[in-house]
Amino acid sequence: MELADYRQEIDQLDRQIMELFRRRMEVTHAVGQYKKDHGMPVLDQDRERDLIKRRGELAGPALQQPAIKLFETILALSRRQQRDLIGERSDNPGPQRFRQSLANKREPIQHPRVVYQGVPGAYSEQASLNFFGDSATATGLEQFEDCFEALVKGEADYAVLPIENSSTGAIRQIYDLLSHYECYIVGETTVRVEHCLMALPGATLDTITHVYSHEQGLFQSERYLNTHPDWIQVPQADTAGSAQMVAASGDITKAAICAARAAEIYGLKILASAINYNSMNTTRFVVVSPRMELRPGADKISTVFVIPDEVGSLHEILSTFAVHGLNMVKLESRPMPERNWEYMFFLEFTGDLLNPDTKDALHELAQTTADFRVLGNFHSNLS
Repeated sequence: MELADYRQEIDQLDRQIMELFRRRMEVTHAVGQYKKDHGMPVLDQDRERDLIKRRGELAGPALQQPAIKLFETILALSRRQQRDLIGERSDNPGPQRFRQSLANKREPIQHPRVVYQGVPGAYSEQASLNFFGDSATATGLEQFEDCFEALVKGEADYAVLPIENSSTGAIRQIYDLLSHYECYIVGETTVRVEHCLMALPGATLDTITHVYSHEQGLFQSERYLNTHPDWIQVPQADTAGSAQMVAASGDITKAAICAARAAEIYGLKILASAINYNSMNTTRFVVVSPRMELRPGADKISTVFVIPDEVGSLHEILSTFAVHGLNMVKLESRPMPERNWEYMFFLEFTGDLLNPDTKDALHELAQTTADFRVLGNFHSNLS
C-alpha cells in the first residue's frame, strides 16, 4: 500500500468513528432527558470510574492509557451535553458575572494611585515600584483590608498585595479578602526577600533584648534568631513598620528585621544581613484592581469557586483541565467560616480569556461548581 492508500483508509475509519460518536451523543442526550424527568444528577462518579477502567482494559495493555484519555474526553462532552439539557447549576451566577466583568473591563491607568500595606521601606512598596516604576504614586496603609476598601471607594486605582511566599506558603488573609471583595487580579510581580537585622546607631548584638518584625519575618529568620535565644521576639503588623518603630523609640535594646532599604529610610544601622534561612526566599505579589483589565501578554487565569459536597466533585473539575489540555499552576483551598468542613478553592491555570477553548473550559467549570468567579487574566511574571 502507498501512503495515499493508508490515508484513504484512515478517512474511512474516521467517518465510521464520527457516525458512532454522533449516535453515542444521541443516546447520551436521551439519558440526560431521562435524568431530567426523574430528578437524577448528571454525574455518577462510581459508574464513570468503572466505565473508564473497563474501556481501557478493552483496548489492551499497549493502548490502555490512550483509550482512558479518549473516554475521559468523551464522557466530559457527554456531561456537558446533559448539564446543558438539565440546566444543572444553571443558577450559578458565575458566568453572568464573568460576562459583565469582561464588558466593563478598563484600560490600564496611566500614572495610577497605588496602595500597599505597610510604610515606606516595606517589601510591598518595593513590589509596587517593580511593577509600576516611577509612574505611580504609592501610599502605604495600615491593614490589608484598608487597601481593598480604598479600591472599592475609588480612593486608589490599584493595590499591590503579597499572596504567597516561596518559604512559608500562602498568605491567608489575601485569599480571604479576594473572595470577599469584587476585585480583580491584573498583574503579578515578585520580590526577593533578604532580611536584615537593624538597630539604632550605637547598638550592637550585645545590647539587643527585643526583636520586632512581621510574624513572617520572624519565622523566616528563625534559624538566625535561634542563635540568640535570649532575645524576645515581638510580632508586628509589617516589617518596615518595625524599623520605623525602632527608629522612633531611641532605644538601643530594640532591633527590627526588614529590608535593607528601611535602614536607609529610618537611619538605622544594619547589624546582620541575609539572616533569612532560605537565600532563594521570594514573595509573590498580586496587583489588584476594582475592574478587570486584559493587559498585553495575559497568559494566566485566576479563579475562585466552591465545590458541591458530592463524591468526585474535585476530580471532575481537575479532569476538565486534562480534557482541554490546560496547565493548572496553582490550587489553594480555604475553609468557609459559615460552613463547617466546606472549602473554597483558588485555582490558577495558563490561558487567555478571549480564546474560545478557554471559554469552553470556564463554561464547564461553572457547570461543576456551586459558585464560580474569574478573578483575572494577567501576564505570568514569576521571575
